[in-house]
Amino acid sequence: MKFTRNDSLSTIENTKEWDIAIIGGGATGLGIAVDAASRGYKTLLIEKHDFAKGTSSKSTKLVHGGVRYLANGDVKLVISALKERGLIFKNAPHVSFVQGFVIPSYNIFSKYKFLIGLKLYDWLAGRLRIGKSTLLSKKEVINKLPKVNQKNLIGGIQYFDGQFDDARLALNLGQTACEHGATILNYAEVTGILKNGEGKVEGIEFVDRDTNKKYTVKAKAVINATGIFVDDILKLDTATHKNLVRPSQGTHIVIDKKFLGKEDALMIPETSDGRVLFGVPWHDKVLLGTTDTPLNEHKIEPRPLEEEIEFILNTAADYLENPPTRKDVLSVFAGLRPLAAPKDNDGNSTKEISRDHKLIKSDSDLITITGGKWTTYRKMAEETVDMAIAVGKLIPKDCKTTHLPIHGYSTEKRAGHWQVYGSDAEKIQALVKENPSLGNKLHPDFEFIEAEVIWSCRNEMIYNVEDFLARRVRFLLLDAKASLQAAPRVAQLMAQELGKDQAWIDAQLESYKNLVANYTL
Repeated sequence: MKFTRNDSLSTIENTKEWDIAIIGGGATGLGIAVDAASRGYKTLLIEKHDFAKGTSSKSTKLVHGGVRYLANGDVKLVISALKERGLIFKNAPHVSFVQGFVIPSYNIFSKYKFLIGLKLYDWLAGRLRIGKSTLLSKKEVINKLPKVNQKNLIGGIQYFDGQFDDARLALNLGQTACEHGATILNYAEVTGILKNGEGKVEGIEFVDRDTNKKYTVKAKAVINATGIFVDDILKLDTATHKNLVRPSQGTHIVIDKKFLGKEDALMIPETSDGRVLFGVPWHDKVLLGTTDTPLNEHKIEPRPLEEEIEFILNTAADYLENPPTRKDVLSVFAGLRPLAAPKDNDGNSTKEISRDHKLIKSDSDLITITGGKWTTYRKMAEETVDMAIAVGKLIPKDCKTTHLPIHGYSTEKRAGHWQVYGSDAEKIQALVKENPSLGNKLHPDFEFIEAEVIWSCRNEMIYNVEDFLARRVRFLLLDAKASLQAAPRVAQLMAQELGKDQAWIDAQLESYKNLVANYTL
């Protein structure tokens, strides 16, 4: 089956019952779809927006065990995440790689305190260790981070963790699930939970947001994997449901790579509010973040708060020689983490709320998975499918995802942004050989070309201009204003490929213009 909306809808219309139906197309839901389909279960996934539209495309782009969680004493979570980090490197090497991090030290005590912690971090990774933490002299720190603040600098520590492209991995998980027989559909909103006479879940109702056509599908097990929106689905199941999740906002800003220097990332282990801040090279820019701000509401496009932006810039100013200012910010974005809702006396602290995931079975047999982190998506999926097998009385089959290549799998290193396409890169470049005009750049300052739009229309289930510019390529997050300049050509190419008219183009450009305003200062 091709990875297109039309193919998915056709399959849905011709299928009487599914083994497993998944609500939510972020990291968790897509990981569950891969696990379920690769075990041989008839699997359906429904996503209200685009894949990874929410939190899953707005991470700090790190595949990591969580140095901060180790400091909080959550050793079990760190060990699990370090194992999963190693498996992502093995299964999806085209979208993940080892990244060196440098912690500058300005006093002897902190230098050795962090070294001891990072040696433990290395050791916990076991045979999946990816590098060795070492002390650096002042000269070595400056060599690795040429733009570091040198005043009172006495040296530092280098350690190694992972980096990835979150939205690309999410898409590749969807494609992998499809290749194993799953049916995946974006822009479809679940509007109801079907129950039998005994009050047990037996399927879902959803609306195709393109045609407004309603669908009713039967399923032996239904999984709620909607991240910060899990409570919305639980309220469809039980009207009196009390919220499980409270969102915590993580904001990032993107700046030019000149502010950091070379290939190594900056790690600030103790900011003014006791958190961790990163400066990470990413797609030839630098990403600074993140924050951890408790909120009382959740929405699909959260707006970074002024105090978060100031916090990131002020913290960076303490560690960088010529720090960025507001005018240097190319893009700013926020994601919402689904943290367990605190008890009444917990106040606004998010540091004490567990980052581990929670797997819950409702009285109706609706399965809900929430919390966790990108790095542990595979393990979360395995546990969720195991529960679905029991709930749906499915024939038990062993998990296959420990060693399962993800779509695009390739160990070949490719230049620039072609790396994240993996084995698909040559197929996109073949389109240019057929039609050389598709080699034209979408923007003079970036290497994205027209052929990528055509490829995404045919093979990556894009529906809106935003899907392409924000998540199939990461243009919106890399330079929001420049991406707006590329939008008209992207809209024209999509309209030609998808059979849309000028009214569609105009509506798309207006919508994208409004979105860009959310990503600029």
